[in-house]
Amino acid sequence: MARTAASQPQEAGPESDRFEDMPHPRDSYSFFGHAEAEKNLLLSYMSGHLPHAIIIGGPAGTGKATLAWRLARFLLANPDPAAVEAEAGLFVPPAHSVSRQISAMAHPDLILLRREWNPETKRHFVQIQIEDIRRAIHMFQQAAGRGGYRICILDCAEDLNQSSANALLKLIEEPPPASLFLIIAHRPARVLPTLRSRCQKISFKPLSALAIRDIVAALGPPWSISSPDDARLRSVIARAQGSIHNVLRLLDPQGHELDVELGLMLDNLPQIDWSGVHALADRIAARNPSHDFETMLAMIEDWLDARVWHGARTLQGPSAELLAPYALVWEKLGEAARETEVLNLDKRSFVLSLFTDLAAAVAASSS
Repeated sequence: MARTAASQPQEAGPESDRFEDMPHPRDSYSFFGHAEAEKNLLLSYMSGHLPHAIIIGGPAGTGKATLAWRLARFLLANPDPAAVEAEAGLFVPPAHSVSRQISAMAHPDLILLRREWNPETKRHFVQIQIEDIRRAIHMFQQAAGRGGYRICILDCAEDLNQSSANALLKLIEEPPPASLFLIIAHRPARVLPTLRSRCQKISFKPLSALAIRDIVAALGPPWSISSPDDARLRSVIARAQGSIHNVLRLLDPQGHELDVELGLMLDNLPQIDWSGVHALADRIAARNPSHDFETMLAMIEDWLDARVWHGARTLQGPSAELLAPYALVWEKLGEAARETEVLNLDKRSFVLSLFTDLAAAVAASSS
């Protein structure tokens, strides 16, 4: 459920918007790779032209949530734009009272919308519920406790269902004074068009190798490696498609093993190594798969991304139609994965069906 921790205690379950053992974005005070986006937001605030709704879009693991929390923290700590110095950027020190409140999810003028933990099923809800949006509406109906902004962070837009998306749209269409909606979207094109049209867009590109090295170093143990020039780190960065999430998956021994096995199976398509696929399905269907299901989905989406982007650059005219099978399986992947989670269906069957669809897409695109 949506929360301001002033009204609800910190939940005991894991957080759906935290990547494995990384610090939550609200506790990340370093920011790498998108200095221009940060500067533009600061200048917009100082000039009185900060939009009331912003979609921060781009691939997962590129810093979108970190920027959202960084901006929210700055606005709540600096309610007077006339007193802001541009040279300082959006940084607010961890010792600041606002930083401590946000870290504890205890700021009365900030609410987070995400897939929350269901203590009955011991799983996250698969979607952001309309009840969550109603709690956000309630906060915006109250006067700002500090006389400044009231801020909603949505992480992420793809987790909205039709009802919650429409309820959020109505709220954004008639925004309360001094309100700000920061919407994180991994695939902005899939956001409800009417919602997209009412938001300013910030597009994040994949992180550079230098930015990724800086992030890994800032994370410290166990993620950091003794030398930023370590050959293993260089190899991982080269394969990570500009995502710190991919880097950390590949640095983890289990994630590296899954990446190698899955990569071989994908590269061999349309030929299917059914013994390997069955072994993967058994692993994914295990009671405690340690994020293997999410990791597999992310890797396959990245693989499909690479196929589509490569084809878009190399195919012209009618030949571009060969990309259609990838687009279809991409859309089906998202729908089937969500249905599998919502209905608690057998993940093993999902994996077997997925590879059948992937093989068919590769065969069709090669014909």
